[in-house]
Amino acid sequence: MTANAMRVLVCDEPGRLTATTRPRPEDKPGHLRVQIAAIGICGTDYHIYGGNQPYLAYPRVMGHELSARAMADSTDGRIRRGDLVVVNPYLTCGTCNACSIGKPNCCENIAVLGVHTDGGMCEEIVVPEGNLYPANDLTPKAAAMVEFLAIGAHGVRRSALAEATSALIVGAGPIGVGAALFASIAGARVVLRDTSANRLALAKAIVPSATTELVSEAQPAVYETVFDATGNIDAMNAGLKWLAHGGSYVLLSLVKGDLKFADPEFHKRETTLFASRNALKADFEHVMDCMARGLVPVEAIGTHRTTLEGAVEDLPKWAADRGTVVKALIEL
Repeated sequence: MTANAMRVLVCDEPGRLTATTRPRPEDKPGHLRVQIAAIGICGTDYHIYGGNQPYLAYPRVMGHELSARAMADSTDGRIRRGDLVVVNPYLTCGTCNACSIGKPNCCENIAVLGVHTDGGMCEEIVVPEGNLYPANDLTPKAAAMVEFLAIGAHGVRRSALAEATSALIVGAGPIGVGAALFASIAGARVVLRDTSANRLALAKAIVPSATTELVSEAQPAVYETVFDATGNIDAMNAGLKWLAHGGSYVLLSLVKGDLKFADPEFHKRETTLFASRNALKADFEHVMDCMARGLVPVEAIGTHRTTLEGAVEDLPKWAADRGTVVKALIEL
């Protein structure tokens, strides 16, 4: 391998991964070069591998849950060479309506690393300085978990969940577990529901204060806030029945399909409906603060690990058996 080449994992097409080399990225004004330390494998990555992600073209370097080491000082002095950083993977335009009102998480022209543009399953990337947050005393493993946990934290913050109120999270995958964790930290009485006993058992180890239960049609609508994290349009359409009158329904999932609610059911509850997309800097900072305070069980969340080359075989296995995986990481 030449000095200008780096290792990279490429999804060439659905169902095909290749560990290869590519030229190192070029420097850009206002950007900082970072050396990748750890990469969380996300449901989006599994969807890309499976050919079920609508927003990208192949071949694609995946990876948007990233921790990295700065390879130079930032121009504003926040980051020094060698510092561990958390990468915010949402590249935004800064000029659209969403960006102008402080909501770059839903920028009209957003490009997410690893989805709309090549991501971090490689040795180095070049990222806008403003998208890098000092990780302080976090480990590389913990720092690579911040982004996915921030999605759940953002949904909880967006819902204005009140202390001592009831919250139902439907879907015990990583995003649902993150939402359950931060709803619990906010002081809610949390119930985490799924169709898989294995996923619920894993979730209980991470959020021991939550009540876990298998989905049943007989369960009543008694929850003041319901979060959907299933990634299933049928479940999203059905979740309203578990919402108490006067409650809020928060959709963390993003899937193909149409939302369809019976208007009398939606209307009689005076339902507040929230879509929750990505996360904001404040959510990243909240997650990092909770990690620093020992409120996030990093070791229980990080259930699997591999290398960049090992992911060629491991990622397909985990994609086929996600009931035993909370968060898998590639460590460099």
